[in-house]
Amino acid sequence: MTELANGKTFLITGVSSGLGQAIARKAIGDGHVVVGTVRRAADAEKFRALHPGRAIARILDVTDDEAVLAAVNDIESSLSPIDVVIANAGYGQEGAFEESPLNELRNQFAVNVFGAVATIQAVLPHMRARRSGHILGITSMGGLMTVPGLAYYHGSKYALEGILETLGKEVAGFGIHVTAVAPGSFRTDWAGRSMVRTERAIPDYDELMDPVRAHRRAADGNQLGDPEKAAAAILSVIEAADPPTHLLLGSDALRLVRTGRAAVDAEIEKWADLSRTTDFAEGAQLG
Repeated sequence: MTELANGKTFLITGVSSGLGQAIARKAIGDGHVVVGTVRRAADAEKFRALHPGRAIARILDVTDDEAVLAAVNDIESSLSPIDVVIANAGYGQEGAFEESPLNELRNQFAVNVFGAVATIQAVLPHMRARRSGHILGITSMGGLMTVPGLAYYHGSKYALEGILETLGKEVAGFGIHVTAVAPGSFRTDWAGRSMVRTERAIPDYDELMDPVRAHRRAADGNQLGDPEKAAAAILSVIEAADPPTHLLLGSDALRLVRTGRAAVDAEIEKWADLSRTTDFAEGAQLG
């Protein structure tokens, strides 16, 4: 079993590119050991080359529950206790709701929700036994606000936000921190090779969807967010004594989430009187 003088052992899913790789690079540079999961042997070799001693690759499909559990147990028994788990593996699905087949929703949830949950559930018993650890899930600003054309993606990220927030309340007494990290738009391949686009089929949605799709393609590679700065922010949260339950990354995330939540708050208030009409009358007796 590996003995670390000062650093932690991280498990990060999806380190072949994007934020996952940026976080892994930063953690390795800070002296931590990172076990990173990838899906292809070539990506595993590239990851190991980052640092022969501190970059440890595992080929893993996060949608295979048994493989996830076996990988985590192997890391715990043969390498080192996992101090930090970052459920990062995921992708985006773009398409108008009516045009998007149900199997695309199932695939989206299989990776973004079930893959993340399987990873966290596999690590959690070990952290609970040690009464320490930090669980982070990479969600999205799209888990706290919505735009047209990303219904399935938003659904998966809203689900993960709710799961992580609830989990944090359940494990707070065990010395385990849980943080949902919601990035805005970053210069990764999320809108490129990591985006699955449903084929357009219904002309009624052309006016809405064609500009949305064109804008997202044009923005790919020109996003506001810097992945290296996001990685630094995440590492600083891991070192914090009282880390946040929710962490937004990027000024666009701040702006769009605040706007979206303000609209929800305003609508709740607008219909508050009707909401109150569904209570039993004061003093009524239940039969």
